[in-house]
Amino acid sequence: YIMKLNQNTQNILKNFSEINTNILIKPGKELNTISTMRNIFAKASIDESFDTEFGIYDLNEFLAVVSGMNKPELSLQDKHMTISAEGSKSKVKYFYSDPSVIVAPTKEVNMPVGTKGGDIVLKVCDKKNDTSNNFDIVVGEGATADYTFYFKVENMKMIPGDYDVSVSSKSISHFKNKK
Repeated sequence: YIMKLNQNTQNILKNFSEINTNILIKPGKELNTISTMRNIFAKASIDESFDTEFGIYDLNEFLAVVSGMNKPELSLQDKHMTISAEGSKSKVKYFYSDPSVIVAPTKEVNMPVGTKGGDIVLKVCDKKNDTSNNFDIVVGEGATADYTFYFKVENMKMIPGDYDVSVSSKSISHFKNKK
């Protein structure tokens, strides 16, 4: 079974590598990852379908191998995969990592819901400095409650695009890329 890894999936894996350098890939058409501190969780639907579970310990190393090839093709074996460029006879033997050394999500995150009223304002600011410059933009209306929710910029690991965003008083937020 030869699997082609398209550019969109490579971009998602590159984004995931900024959240966690290792990943456990499970059978199916979905990838997910969680940061080692377990405060950032991401999941994405992909075009390809994996038929086996395997771990990659160093996602950046794996991506360096894959991105160096024109139209990379993966052939998944028991303990390793072979990676080659479409139509090429040269290939790389890439060994899987033991899943026990990989930090992977263990359960799905579900968002709570509620209702209230008023504009939803997104503000970029330094919360420790009252006199720092800041930027406000109204991003929605019909707020579900009175709240202030702070995000550290370094936790915003996003693929460019438009997002539907939900936040909860349980200190959980959900950013869903519209594509």
